[in-house]
Amino acid sequence: MAGTVVVERTERIQAGRERLLPLLSRLPEWTQWSPWEDMDPELKRDYSGEPGAIGSTYTWSGNRKAGAGAMRVTAVDDTGVGIHLDFTRPFRSSNELRFVLEPEGDATRVIWRMETPQKLYTRFVNLDKLVGGDFERGLRNLKQVAEAG
Repeated sequence: MAGTVVVERTERIQAGRERLLPLLSRLPEWTQWSPWEDMDPELKRDYSGEPGAIGSTYTWSGNRKAGAGAMRVTAVDDTGVGIHLDFTRPFRSSNELRFVLEPEGDATRVIWRMETPQKLYTRFVNLDKLVGGDFERGLRNLKQVAEAG
């Protein structure tokens, strides 16, 4: 996308697409591996739609650290999962997430990519430094869950 900021991290996971797709597309499954799960023990969650289906959603509201927002599944296919992500608190932002699944023998390379429109705040905030570490931690957690199953 033109005029966008992209954050991307990659992890090789010893699991096939059939194991990874449900962990990524079924938003309630994120509680097993999301890097943000421990930010607010009293986080309020709401899910709607058929888990893993296009159009299913997850909304959350938590403390200052967890913030608030919504995710909606926009694509699920053999190449990966697309998710539209809106933050409403602590700041407003609209982002496109994509989990790309690339087979590598008996493993899968998972690429977690976020694209957000370049706005004034993104010129002054290094989004890679802000969320890159979270993506790395999330992919390590996903690897642990997927390889254990």
